[in-house]
Amino acid sequence: MTGSTVRAVPSTAGESKLVSYARLAKLDVFDYYLSLPLVLSAVVLPIGAFDPAVLGTLGLFGLGAVLMTASLVAFDDLTGYRDGSDTANYQANPTLRRARRKPLVTGALTEREVVRFGWLTALAGAAVFAVTVATAPHTPQWTIWLIVANFVFGIQYSYGLKISYHGFQEAYIAALGWVMVLAPYGLITGRFDGFVLVQALLFGLGPLLFGVYSNTNDIAGDRSVGRPTVAALTTPRGNRRFVAALSVAEFLLGAVASATGVAPWWFVLLMFPVTVLRARQFGVGFGPRGDILRARAIGFTAHRVGAGLLVAANLLPAVTK
Repeated sequence: MTGSTVRAVPSTAGESKLVSYARLAKLDVFDYYLSLPLVLSAVVLPIGAFDPAVLGTLGLFGLGAVLMTASLVAFDDLTGYRDGSDTANYQANPTLRRARRKPLVTGALTEREVVRFGWLTALAGAAVFAVTVATAPHTPQWTIWLIVANFVFGIQYSYGLKISYHGFQEAYIAALGWVMVLAPYGLITGRFDGFVLVQALLFGLGPLLFGVYSNTNDIAGDRSVGRPTVAALTTPRGNRRFVAALSVAEFLLGAVASATGVAPWWFVLLMFPVTVLRARQFGVGFGPRGDILRARAIGFTAHRVGAGLLVAANLLPAVTK
């Protein structure tokens, strides 16, 4: 089945174009943008030396990230519609997979409108990132290269080079989160910090650890169009082990950082609620009932709790003095 044969879903009839574009941009999924308060918490202390101009850099970077991500997901929806995978994945579970989040599937937007939106947001995002770099307090080369590489690969995630169709989907999902922390931190401080790196790695694992559950749900659709996610390429047992390994790696990253002094000794204890949520997520998704979409929802909660705890880790030293 190709995208062009899909009929509009009646539930979106009469929906304004503005709402449809907001759905296309996935503005309700704010999880990557939680990097902004995380970075702020990493640079705000000591409060007496904090430069309010930093908020301008952080705000500009956040706007650029929203625009770039809107372009990424718009082109991703376009490709998924054209190859039929979005329709197949929705029809596999129409009750839980909300078609209204896919304006092309529902007929709320046309292909031409989505292409135009994707390129306009990409160009606007590039312009905003350029202004961000030009006005930032610091511009270390590694930060600029991170932003450029992330932008180039992000736009081609499912369009152009289609890197997510060539085995790099999981890697990019995590890398986007890493860049969302490291790049603005570098622009604001001009330095590289080991503890911030640990936080960036943990932050990027958050979206990955709800993304792999989505991929598990979408195995049939991804296989039908040759999208090589780990879930689509391996056996159910292999996929289960892969997800388990990612969950354990998240815990070990915090534990090793605490044990080696890269992070405070109490960091692994502070992050323990996330470990508990990961264990529950895995049990729900790969246990006897195998409720993958419910497990995916737990993944969102785990990431948001984790982001809050990372902010707390940065601010606790000031509270405990």
